[in-house]
Amino acid sequence: MHTIDETDRRILSHLQHDASISLDALGEAVHLSRNACWRRIKALESAGVISSRVTLLDPDSLGLGLMVFMMIRTSAHAPDWLEMFKKATRAMPEVLGVYRMTGDLDYLIRARVADMADYDRLYQALIRRVPLSDVSASFVMEQIKDTHELPL
Repeated sequence: MHTIDETDRRILSHLQHDASISLDALGEAVHLSRNACWRRIKALESAGVISSRVTLLDPDSLGLGLMVFMMIRTSAHAPDWLEMFKKATRAMPEVLGVYRMTGDLDYLIRARVADMADYDRLYQALIRRVPLSDVSASFVMEQIKDTHELPL
C-alpha cells in the first residue's frame, strides 16, 4: 500500500477535478516544482493509486439522455453463470456499471441509452445472452449529483 501524504492528496484532488491540468499549473497549485509533481504522479500511477486518466463526455450531447438502473434477480448462482453474466455485460457498451449486491437484489446495472426503445433493445440483448429470473428498471428523472471524485 502506498502511503499518501498531504501533498499527494492535493495533487490527487486537482487531478480528479481536471486531469488535463498542466504540470506547471499543478506545481504552482500544490507548491512543488514541475519535476517533483511529475515524479509524484508517476509514483502514484505505479502504486495503482491513479488507475487511469479519462475524458468525461456529456451523454445528452451524444444522444444518450436516458440513464437506467436495472435491478437483476437470478436463481442461478453458479460460477459458470456468473462468468456468462460478466462476459455479456462487459461486452455491452451501454452498460456503464455492474454491481453484485447484498439484500433482495442480486445485481444492479447502470446504463445509458437514447430512449425507451433503446432501453428495450438493451434489455432484449441481455436476456438473450443470460438467463435471468427477474429484471426491473428505474429511469433517472433528474440527476442531482454524479461525480467520480473520491473524498480525500
